[in-house]
Amino acid sequence: MTSKRPAITQISRLAHRAGGTAAASRMVPEETPVAFSYAGTTHAVMMASPADFEDFALGFSLTEGIIADQAEIEAIEVEDLGAGIDIQIRLKDKANTRFQARRRRLAGPVGCGLCGIESIEEAMRSVDTVGASKLTFDAEDITRSVKLLSKVQPLHTQTGAVHAAGFYMPGKGVVMAREDVGRHNALDKLAGALAKAGIDGASGAVVVTSRVSVEMVQKTAAIGAPFILAVSAPTALAIRTADAAGMTLVALVRGDDFDVFTHPDRVVSGVAKHVA
Repeated sequence: MTSKRPAITQISRLAHRAGGTAAASRMVPEETPVAFSYAGTTHAVMMASPADFEDFALGFSLTEGIIADQAEIEAIEVEDLGAGIDIQIRLKDKANTRFQARRRRLAGPVGCGLCGIESIEEAMRSVDTVGASKLTFDAEDITRSVKLLSKVQPLHTQTGAVHAAGFYMPGKGVVMAREDVGRHNALDKLAGALAKAGIDGASGAVVVTSRVSVEMVQKTAAIGAPFILAVSAPTALAIRTADAAGMTLVALVRGDDFDVFTHPDRVVSGVAKHVA
């Protein structure tokens, strides 16, 4: 069974403005519990937008290191349980054996948090390195990527309340984008969409509308992208993690202004005028 829940809902509200108060309607995003179950056992539960479930399951499995390649998934089945969505993910033999061994290493209840992770060791896992990438961007690439992402956010346009993650390729623009009420959910959905489309993560940049926390860097590294570009600011741990991974982290992209926090050598022009 699949789910066809709406991602947005129209609600009534009382709108107070300087000129007075009146009844009005507004579109708001839905959010629902989404469980990832492997071999019949729930591994993690996210509050997420009810859309792009297969992308979400594939991307989460990839960015959390449960699988190394989408070929390790035998099947994905989406079940609407009323109270939430259960995504049943069946792994092929070797991947399932590896996952079960990982499960045995973990202790404590599984649930929300840092993408369902339960231990300090898992949360602080080493990230894939992208330092070998020779991809470079100029200042126009960086500012254009955010402008183009803003044009492919239909849920945000209607609600003003969801995050987006997109993939920008020089000369092609934003070739893929996904939205969600959760910023890391949007990035997982993007990861799954890129994998399904056969787009190499090393060929472009992840662009996000949120702040950059450490899990955003971890997931971007799992995608293989040497750049993460963000509208908001990064955390200190995200900066250290991006630096160690050889990733160029650009944040606070506002109009023509931006800050380069790590590996500025990949930004081939326009850096000096942006440094305060």
